[in-house]
Amino acid sequence: MRVFLAGAGGAVGRPLVRLLLAAGHHVTGTSRTDSGAARVRGLGADAVRVDALDPAALREAVTAAAPDAVLHMLTDLTAADGAANSRLRHEGTRNLIDAARAAGVTRIVAQSISWAYAPGDGPAGESVPLDLGADEPRRSMVAAVDALERTSAELPHAVVLRYGLLYGPGTWYAPDGAASAALRGEPGDAFLGSVAPDGSVASFVHVADAASAAVAALDWPAGPVNVVDDEPAPGRAWVPALASAVGAPTPVPDPHAPGAPWARGARNDLARARGWRPARPSWRTGFAHQSDN
Repeated sequence: MRVFLAGAGGAVGRPLVRLLLAAGHHVTGTSRTDSGAARVRGLGADAVRVDALDPAALREAVTAAAPDAVLHMLTDLTAADGAANSRLRHEGTRNLIDAARAAGVTRIVAQSISWAYAPGDGPAGESVPLDLGADEPRRSMVAAVDALERTSAELPHAVVLRYGLLYGPGTWYAPDGAASAALRGEPGDAFLGSVAPDGSVASFVHVADAASAAVAALDWPAGPVNVVDDEPAPGRAWVPALASAVGAPTPVPDPHAPGAPWARGARNDLARARGWRPARPSWRTGFAHQSDN
């Protein structure tokens, strides 16, 4: 299969290129920079420098690649700029879908998130609605996720992967990532709210497992699918484990501290029913082996 991978230089994109090539697919990957495109070529794929916010250039790139499927792994998270990432979800997705349609592509696999669900009891399944009634700033984030998913679904065969919190190389939760730095007391205090040892429940997934799900999803039925590990957990459980794994002081959990009502984690029953299995079924062991392929 000929695959156009938008966001090939990202945390999921890099292992995804390797898996796609190993599966025999022809890959054209994108990057916004010359150096990023060079890294994609170094992985063995074709590469094109293009900005997803440039609709004409993106359409030209997709048309030239003549793909059978598009993989949408675009994010803008380096500077922890929520507005920039939301813009990419709105405008970048719109441009990518228009480019795919112009090239005659009907199949897309798109990266979404599993922490946009409405509040409720227990980990969320895919039938739970998105939290569109949330207060700001969460409302804008969820609206951008909704726009990404709805726009992707304009193609006849769209699979939306609702990933858990990504850890592994290139992520905030890697030993050299911003969240880990914040735990060590290094610059990155903006991330401390996301690593609080309270009752907020999170679901995680290693980037290599996220990539394996994207390859498998090329053959899945359309619709949203949670791609998370097997153990949703409150911050009071996973934050001390992450701190230990990245060499940070272990915070003392507060057993009485409540979590955000929407922070409920997600279920992976549907992905498992389709044959996907996380190689790292729990963050408990995964945090200590983040660099493993």
